[in-house]
Amino acid sequence: MVIKMKVYYAFKLKTEFLNLYKDKPSVLYSILKSIYFLDKSDVAYGYNLFKQLITPLRKNNIDRNIFIKLHKEYPYIKRENIHYINNFYKDEVSRLIINNYYIRLELDQDFSSFFSILYDEIDNLFVCNFKQTDFFFLKEYLRKELV
Repeated sequence: MVIKMKVYYAFKLKTEFLNLYKDKPSVLYSILKSIYFLDKSDVAYGYNLFKQLITPLRKNNIDRNIFIKLHKEYPYIKRENIHYINNFYKDEVSRLIINNYYIRLELDQDFSSFFSILYDEIDNLFVCNFKQTDFFFLKEYLRKELV
């Protein structure tokens, strides 16, 4: 049996765009998807559009905070720039990579403990899976998922 890995990208939205698109996440997703799939010749245009929407992350601070919070927990490890949760009891295998403008999250299941951890660390996160057309505001997703 082959498990299909899900790849999510989390972006910290600028407050004005969060307010503008909070009731229209599909429009925001369409904009980010069009940037993601842009032709290489349009990279400058995509980068300018991306910078208007997204707030840069404090990569080193977030990376350190997550490590400090989780380093004593059994299912967590960090190798180089990748955070891993491999929790057999919850049937969870997740990988998290923090970049300057986005976070990449790879999971083999439907939910990751990293979602809750990211919510505690960063506000205004919009999460997208461009290959499977899945998107959500992290706050709203967790409100539904953890009820």
